[in-house]
Amino acid sequence: MSLIQAENLTKVYGTGNTAVVALDHVQLTVNPGDFVAVMGPSGCGKSTLLHLLGGLDRPTEGAVSIDGQALAAMSDDAVTELRRRKIGFVFQFFNLIPILTSIENASLPLLLDGKNAADIKQKAVELLTKVGLGQRLDSRPNQLSAGQQQRVAIARALITEPILVLADEPTGNLDTRSSDEIVDLLKQVAKAWGRAVVMVTHDPRIAAYADRIIFLKDGKIVNDAHLEAKRTDNAEMVSHMMRTIA
Repeated sequence: MSLIQAENLTKVYGTGNTAVVALDHVQLTVNPGDFVAVMGPSGCGKSTLLHLLGGLDRPTEGAVSIDGQALAAMSDDAVTELRRRKIGFVFQFFNLIPILTSIENASLPLLLDGKNAADIKQKAVELLTKVGLGQRLDSRPNQLSAGQQQRVAIARALITEPILVLADEPTGNLDTRSSDEIVDLLKQVAKAWGRAVVMVTHDPRIAAYADRIIFLKDGKIVNDAHLEAKRTDNAEMVSHMMRTIA
């Protein structure tokens, strides 16, 4: 069974002459272990797609199912619970709480879920160590580089052991080296940890880490391409595909 199943997914903002079609009857399937990049021009519907897949917004038409659960059939409270327990979010802006340490920031989702504090701390330490921050457990965000802050955000997204990770421009505020490290970590989350990762990016070099790229234009999927992991020219291929749909 597919982890994500989106059928005729449509989102319209506004009504009448002011209506804007952000997504237009999108069909999408994502399986466990998939690392999918979503690309396209500004305003093509990339972030809207991510928000609908994550239950952050409701579609105007069509349906989304996550792990066999139809979001449209769920109450707002049930969707919130599904997001908290099965979906991890990583954003361009790290959204860390300034007064909290790395451990405390990473622990937040489980603390809000009422889990045992001692168990949570142990899990946060293990995750932060896995993402390379074992020496910065007690650091606050202003004591960390941008790349390190994003690692904390990824640890926070993973602490609930989600089946799906949604990342919206996760390298947008990072330098080249940190970007490579973060996207390589997301690839590990998909391939080694068996999660599905869907990542919005505008950067062909970052998208080339994925094994599948979905190109959006005017709210529609215009190309769904699979990449060969062993090829060294994937970034150039992605750039060429971007030019053909621009």
